[in-house]
Amino acid sequence: MDRIHEILKKYWGYSDFRPLQEDIINSVLEGNDTLGLMPTGGGKSITFQVPTLMREGLALVVTPIVSLMKDQVDNLISRHIKATYLHAGLSYTEQRRTIEKCLYGNCKFLYISPERLSSQSFLSQLKQMNVNLIVVDEAHCISQWGYDFRPSFLKIATIRQLFKNVPVLALTATATGQVIDDIVEKLEFSRGHKVFRKSFARNNLSYVVRYSEDKTAQLVHILKSVNGSGIVYVRSRKRCKLLADELVRNGISADYYHAGLIVEDKENKQNKWKTDEIRVIVATNAFGMGIDKPDVRIVIHYDLPDSLEEYYQEAGRAGRDGKKSWAVALTTHSDQGVLKRHITDAFPEKDYIKKVYERVGNFLEVAIGEGFEKLYDFNFNLFCQTFKLPILPTHNALKILTRAGYIDFIEEIETQSRIMILVNKNELYDLRTQNPHADRVLQAILRTYTGLFSDYVFINEAVLAFRFSISENDIYEALIELSRLHILHYVPRKRTPYIIYTTSREETRYLLFPKPVYEDMRARMEQRVNAVINYALTDATCREKMLLRYFEESSDDCGRCDVCIERRKKADHTPQEVQDGVLYMAQVKPRRLTDFITTLSFPQDEIIATVSFLVDEGLLIHKMPDDTYVNPIPLK
Repeated sequence: MDRIHEILKKYWGYSDFRPLQEDIINSVLEGNDTLGLMPTGGGKSITFQVPTLMREGLALVVTPIVSLMKDQVDNLISRHIKATYLHAGLSYTEQRRTIEKCLYGNCKFLYISPERLSSQSFLSQLKQMNVNLIVVDEAHCISQWGYDFRPSFLKIATIRQLFKNVPVLALTATATGQVIDDIVEKLEFSRGHKVFRKSFARNNLSYVVRYSEDKTAQLVHILKSVNGSGIVYVRSRKRCKLLADELVRNGISADYYHAGLIVEDKENKQNKWKTDEIRVIVATNAFGMGIDKPDVRIVIHYDLPDSLEEYYQEAGRAGRDGKKSWAVALTTHSDQGVLKRHITDAFPEKDYIKKVYERVGNFLEVAIGEGFEKLYDFNFNLFCQTFKLPILPTHNALKILTRAGYIDFIEEIETQSRIMILVNKNELYDLRTQNPHADRVLQAILRTYTGLFSDYVFINEAVLAFRFSISENDIYEALIELSRLHILHYVPRKRTPYIIYTTSREETRYLLFPKPVYEDMRARMEQRVNAVINYALTDATCREKMLLRYFEESSDDCGRCDVCIERRKKADHTPQEVQDGVLYMAQVKPRRLTDFITTLSFPQDEIIATVSFLVDEGLLIHKMPDDTYVNPIPLK
């Protein structure tokens, strides 16, 4: 007990653990297979980092979010903890050096993507490592009952055969009972396994749904009414920028973020938001995972997600510091139809899926019967342009082909430029090259970065260009020349998806899509979408109670959501008080209907009905064309 607190204090500076953290850590140290269900911001990573640091060997961390690997590894290294990662975007040399670190005990945490488990050579190397814990992050991805099923996760159980006495720790933020049972089964948990579950209730978070035909105006009004840092979630990259620009035009400090940005832009925008230089970030769901900012006061969903699991995770990024915060969903009459169309987009016709499979093979020049276990760079946008295919159905066809076991479609990975110097320092003095900028570029790198002689170091060509007045193109060409001369090894920045053929390329007539892969998953998506629609369009049940019921947890009304507040308002006033409030406001100056609704603390439907009644009685005058209401009776 004392030792785990010593480690927590030494590396993280905390004196006490958060709820459930200590229970999970002790379970792992006792050698139990363990499942931890901790809401977003609950501190999942500490539950495997602390027990790993207490013992010899390393933790193997399997995670589907490649973009987070570097963030987590950098965070550990900043705490003087040895950590590294493997994913498809690394060069062969980098992969080899990473494996060597782990084999020779120079690493405590090895992060891998589940696709790595398809490699027999990796598995043979893994067997030689001293693994003391297997960690499965985002464990709901292993369940076909979950909202984010990844077939590659099913391979995780094969590791257990290599390390039969090593416990498994599975972690996730959201899971229904059905998903929990599936995780336990698919990861082959031992009979004495432990499940730790924190309540999904958030006592400081108020859930609100706002109906409006003008979402943007409602968004601006809400952000001007609530102080503090915020996130606005949308579903399209294009809308990110448009909405951020609109907020700026309305005097709100804002920026945008999506997966299509280059690494430097992502880091710059993220850092400005984290340090409160930017107040609001408008983002797709690519933003937020692993972001440690506890003082987010409001999360607004401009577009509704496809599941309550996603909604709960994203909304849960508000108020991690325990202070009063809001999670707001904006809805309009068209949202139900939009969500229903997502189902159709997610499950295109089977003939279309077969057509996509055939064209992928042609695009990559993979012959029938070839390609097994080979990895190919896959320019998705060029593929769609070449064959004139719509982006969304094509993307989902590739995901279905992945679930069916024919390919692994690995989403877009961006890797930063990186270099390692291959010669010793003395040899640099005798550098001879035809490139006129090589010596200057090399000196710039040596003055800017450290550790270049022992490992790969990430570099930023744009920063070098600005700092040393050298064009980015000259830097690129100089580094290519130095790499050709074996002075250094330069891996330029690269952004591309990958495709791995998990079987040899088949003729399309032999492609099969089993019922669990297509029909059953479509039916489950329909259930999840209907749950979102019910949450957004129902105003008779406490919002938090609806969410907790979905996760099979019972609760009383929260008293904080919009439904509970409206119910309390109705019990706390008379119709005459509503009339008096409307008439008083209209006496002071002409008002729009929205002014009454946003200012008066009465239910919206009662305010609208009262305004209509007062107009009919002649106590309010509706003035056109400015669409305002005036009370002709003078103030007493």
